[in-house]
Amino acid sequence: MTATIPTDHNDRQALYQQLDAWVDQHFDEQVAFLQELVRVPTDTPPGNNAPHARRTAELLQAFGFEAEQHTVPEDEVKAYGMQSITNLIVRRRYGDGTAPGQLPGQQQSQSQGPTIALNAHGDVVPPGEGWSHDPYGAEIEDGFLYGRAAAVSKSDFSTFTFATRALEAVARPAHGAVELHFTYDEEFGGELGPGWLLRQGLTRPDLMVAAGFSYEVVTAHNGCLQMEVTVHGRMAHAAIPSTGVDALQGAVHILAALYQENTRYQAITSEVPGISHPYLNVGRIEGGTNTNVVPGKVVFKLDRRMIPEENPAEVEAHIRALIAAAAAQVPGIQIEIRRLLLANAMRPLPGNAPLVEAIQTHGGTIFGQEIPAMGTPLYTDVRLYAERGIPGVIYGAGPRTVLESNAKRADERLRLEDLRGATKVMARSLLDWLSPAA
Repeated sequence: MTATIPTDHNDRQALYQQLDAWVDQHFDEQVAFLQELVRVPTDTPPGNNAPHARRTAELLQAFGFEAEQHTVPEDEVKAYGMQSITNLIVRRRYGDGTAPGQLPGQQQSQSQGPTIALNAHGDVVPPGEGWSHDPYGAEIEDGFLYGRAAAVSKSDFSTFTFATRALEAVARPAHGAVELHFTYDEEFGGELGPGWLLRQGLTRPDLMVAAGFSYEVVTAHNGCLQMEVTVHGRMAHAAIPSTGVDALQGAVHILAALYQENTRYQAITSEVPGISHPYLNVGRIEGGTNTNVVPGKVVFKLDRRMIPEENPAEVEAHIRALIAAAAAQVPGIQIEIRRLLLANAMRPLPGNAPLVEAIQTHGGTIFGQEIPAMGTPLYTDVRLYAERGIPGVIYGAGPRTVLESNAKRADERLRLEDLRGATKVMARSLLDWLSPAA
């Protein structure tokens, strides 16, 4: 059964309050759903994430949501450096949003209403050390839910699912559609998550919202270049080091040149609020065979964050030239450079204004404070939609800062009241976005 969403102000306000009440009434169920998601590990690497997708589909089925399971071919996944990926799409079409003979993912006409995609990723970095809670226990303490991916971003599997359920239960929309996109390779760049779904023609939404933070709506973000550098020397016995070429000493020289770049980057500033300057990080290094052997090979991986104003091709060319110049100063050293990821920055697209306005309006009401539109130094899956001309923003259940959630650190946590509030904001916003023009 469908109904026309009222345009009268008083009637609309009553619907907003009913949506809020539905979220409150089902909040314990929502928290339990999130706990089940956190309890299934999705460490990436190694990236064996298909089991989590299957479990998510089972849980969604209990709500009457049929999740299409789109398995990425094994050879593509293995070449990517992961073990298994199954991406999920839940399609909820309303009233005249269903066209006779319409194919899955086919774009709807304006008269039928917009298709709004809500995307969150289930893959996460491994827990690491230092936890005081079980990383996959989904324990609740002092109003926080603890666990890897509790905040980033299994939380928004929950936010988006229950916002959609609230919308259908209260407003019974007769216009447009919602698609839930739950994907599993954001940590590797998203190309086999949203990127794969879009390339396969399985979806083409008109607007999209990706998992994010409760106290800001993000309209722009950094780009990211990740590279693997292999430094080759020649192994030798440590008692006669002159017979070898120390790859580690060569790597140290290269690393010093790279880290010096961070000083130069301090002077390059972005005009986007929330984004400061470029920076470079070396996050992994390995090499050598034993303590009494001159290391013959060292491999390190770097991450270069690019502000929206930078040209990615120029950044990569500069990094490659810098590494080559530093290596040339160490006799006997040879290098190999391999690009692992090139994620473009996200800039606001024309057409995202309704997304921003609704989230700011309802976020201000629910959280009792201004919700600024700003950029973030992170990079996300949203860029893959934006690159195909789909306006999008980042919003969801999350803290004021990444540090508050301990994302990618020990004791990652989500404030449950932020989850409740963000779900209300999203339910109200969906009501606005799916309302026919007056």
